[in-house]
Order: sequence, then structure tokens, then C-alpha cells
Amino acid sequence: MKKLTTAQLAKYFDHTQLKAFATEEDFKILCSEAKQHGFMMVAINSVPVAACKALLAGTDVHVGAAISFPLGQTTIEVKCFETERAIIEGADEIDYVINIGKLKEGNYAYIEEEMKAIVALCRKANVCSKVIFETCYLTKDEIVRVAEIAKRVKPDFIKTSTGFGTAGATVEDVALMKRTVGDDVKVKASGGVRDLKTCLAMIEAGAERIGSSNSVKIVEEYAGQYA
Repeated sequence: MKKLTTAQLAKYFDHTQLKAFATEEDFKILCSEAKQHGFMMVAINSVPVAACKALLAGTDVHVGAAISFPLGQTTIEVKCFETERAIIEGADEIDYVINIGKLKEGNYAYIEEEMKAIVALCRKANVCSKVIFETCYLTKDEIVRVAEIAKRVKPDFIKTSTGFGTAGATVEDVALMKRTVGDDVKVKASGGVRDLKTCLAMIEAGAERIGSSNSVKIVEEYAGQYA
């Protein structure tokens, strides 16, 4: 892996606050940290999108809305509505959770229909799209099958995890996802990325975006070692 500056590493991060009990003050802190460190995005649920957009006005930090989060158990129509509303309120990026139950049933046509619908909305609005697999619930074959769908549909990113499942990202899954999509789609590692060593391993495996609530700690650790 090429050596990164601290600023370049910071741009890998979707700085995350997705707790159910997050308050206005929590989002102010999140956005302040994102501005200070130059993170790529703040990753939030859809309700605080407008507030975070206002807090980040005049910066290059994106606002990312998590859709059908964290279970993915809403209909395509509902996911599309939530996506549209988040975009109207200022979301620059959309991270949606696939319908994991449909995938476990082997209904890949549904997964592709869902992905096409949400990616189309994002493309129309010039908004970045990310597809959350929740890899902890999937077999390796299922991960490959969904990644192959993504290779056809071409969202901007496929993403490992919500951080609310039984496990988060693994280096093995990131590498598998990247091998499957190649250069057609980027990979985001999210869930359990809490330290610099894990972060760098995910990047080495092919991740081009990192979702973490420990972004500040990781970037400061990197600056202390390599700056």
C-alpha cells in the first residue's frame, strides 16, 4: 500500500453516528470533528440529514444517509421514498441495507430490482450510492452473488456491514468483494474498524472507504506514527 498523508487517510472515513439515542449535541460534535479532521462524510440516520447539512455548509464534508437501517426490512417502495426524502433534505450519499431475508431465500432477482431502483435515484440526483450487504449473515457464495449483481448494476460502493449485526467487516470479506467487482465498483469496510492496524488492513485488502465511529482516534494515531 502506498504511504498516505494524514489528510489522505482522513478522506477514507465516513465518520459515523448511528446510535438510536444520538442527540442534537452529538451531531454537532460529529460534524465539528468531521470538519476539523477533513473526513469524507458523516454517516447518520435520515432524520438529522438537514441539520447536519446546515452544520457542514461551506465545507467539502458530505452528508450520508443510512436507508432502511439497520435491518433492511422495508419494501423497495419505502426504501426509495426514504432515499428521495434524504436527497431532498441534503444527503450527498446514500447507504442502504439490502433485504437480507430475500437474499437468504435465494431471490436474487428481488435484490437486483431493489439495487437498480435505489441506484437509479442516486444517479439521477448525482448522489453517491452504497449497498450494505451485512456480510455476517451471508455465506461466501452469497457475498459473491450480490457482488456480481453490483458489478452489473454499478452502484458506487458495496459495503460490508451496518455495525449492528453479529459481526462487522473482515479483511477476508473485503478482499472477496473487491476481487468480485474489480474496478467496476468500490468497496467500503464498516463495522468493527476501531484501530489503525485494522483500518490499514482493510485498505490493503481493497477498501476505498472506511466507516467508523473511531475515525478521530485512528487518524490521530496515524499522524502520531507517520506524520
